[in-house]
Amino acid sequence: MQVGLMINTQFPEGTNVVDRIPEIVTQVKAARDAGFKSLWFPHHWLTYPMQMLQIAPVMGYIAAHAQGMTIGPNILVLPPLNPMHVAEEAATLDVLTNGNYILGLGLGYRQQEFDAFGIPLSERAPRFNEAIGLMKRLWTEDKITHKGRFYTVNDAGIGLKPVRPGGPPLYIGGSSEVAVRRAARIGDAWIIVNSNGLSHSEPLMKTYRAALTEYGRTATDFPIMVECYVGANNATAHEECRESLQYKYAAYAAWGFEGRKIDANFEDYGRDKFIIGDKVKVKEEIARYNEILGTNHFVMRCQWPGLPVERTLDSIKRLGEIFA
Repeated sequence: MQVGLMINTQFPEGTNVVDRIPEIVTQVKAARDAGFKSLWFPHHWLTYPMQMLQIAPVMGYIAAHAQGMTIGPNILVLPPLNPMHVAEEAATLDVLTNGNYILGLGLGYRQQEFDAFGIPLSERAPRFNEAIGLMKRLWTEDKITHKGRFYTVNDAGIGLKPVRPGGPPLYIGGSSEVAVRRAARIGDAWIIVNSNGLSHSEPLMKTYRAALTEYGRTATDFPIMVECYVGANNATAHEECRESLQYKYAAYAAWGFEGRKIDANFEDYGRDKFIIGDKVKVKEEIARYNEILGTNHFVMRCQWPGLPVERTLDSIKRLGEIFA
């Protein structure tokens, strides 16, 4: 099993974000020194009042500090974007990381984002499917002609090709049967986001594995993104991260993501969704998730808006010790 770090690029209103950038670099270096294998970045637009760094420039900035670690979006909202632009940026990031870039992609869900781009939410899936095929051609062919329902390229090609033959691996997010079957059909991995809990993720993993067999495809990486806090004391760990996680999930709810507001008891809400505790408890939970889902790549989000960076660094260090 391997561990990755989900980088927090979101900050409460009023935060001086300039002062937070060195803290992000410090977390990256701490994760690298602790044996983390990957770095992942969230993506949204129009997040007011929450402040959020945009994904492409921050990945390029962090790539200089990754030093062999894999980096990628978790996940890039693809349908509002032109796939030619995404393919060009992905090729550049693959070169900057010497072939250590993974392109994590998803449909998106926020009406405000799609309205701002002038893209109907109802077109998410067909745009996504067409974009994937177009990007793969741009990465592997010199010049192409593509006349699709949504996108057109006339006898042109991207000059800078990815380092990896065929382009960066595509990790597909989603939390429905249709989404995981899509991941099996056109992706290299399905990224589980466990915010709906193990009871939701377990049957979807079965669907995903069955779909891989149906489509005659194989996967070697089974990643899961989990909110994770490793405290020094199991009895106080939940209280130490509660306020920041509640802020984060209140923002999700305000963005229209159903079931994300923490109205119930925090510890009860997080059961089978978050991994929180001391090293002993967290190690037990990681083993349990692995047994139930077969996940072998844990992408841990250890910081949320407002959490002191010292607590995040302690969590990173303790996770490194767990996975050592």
